[in-house]
Amino acid sequence: MTGIIAKAAEFAEKAHSGAFRKGTTIPYITHPLEAAVIMSMMTDDEEMVAAALLHDTMEDAGVTYGELEAAFGARVADLVAEESEDKSKTWQERKSATIRRLETASRDARMLALADKLSNIRCIARDYLLEGERVWERFRVRDKERQAWYYTSMEQIFSEFSEMPQYREYAALCRQVFGTAVS
Repeated sequence: MTGIIAKAAEFAEKAHSGAFRKGTTIPYITHPLEAAVIMSMMTDDEEMVAAALLHDTMEDAGVTYGELEAAFGARVADLVAEESEDKSKTWQERKSATIRRLETASRDARMLALADKLSNIRCIARDYLLEGERVWERFRVRDKERQAWYYTSMEQIFSEFSEMPQYREYAALCRQVFGTAVS
């Protein structure tokens, strides 16, 4: 690993220490690590890989923009800030805002979101195979249709990446989990 990527991995591991994936005993750090691997398959831009490692540190671990900027620079901090949701809002408000924001966001921000969402839908798809409809019980919004709305809404947002295997995997997993073609 290069300097910024190794530094981001260590920073993220410390920030997410003791946290677990929803409804599991899987350490949370596995998600940003997977997002970073996905990102590294889409680009060799080390700041993008670092942003993937750090993408949930502000939203879920209380890290500030200033801390990220001081440690990793403005571009990485900006990408992480752009990927972060306002947890004081309802689920519907947050997800609607994410969709609206990504519609006009930079290509880099959309690529970061694709890496994040692909990691999430992979996890959901694995657990859906094992648990079936019970998988939705671990989410705050336990409504499969609302989850389908959110995940499938991303397909249009990610359409500029349609030639990438990561996009095609994302769309295929949405069909597998939600049982309908992505709209």
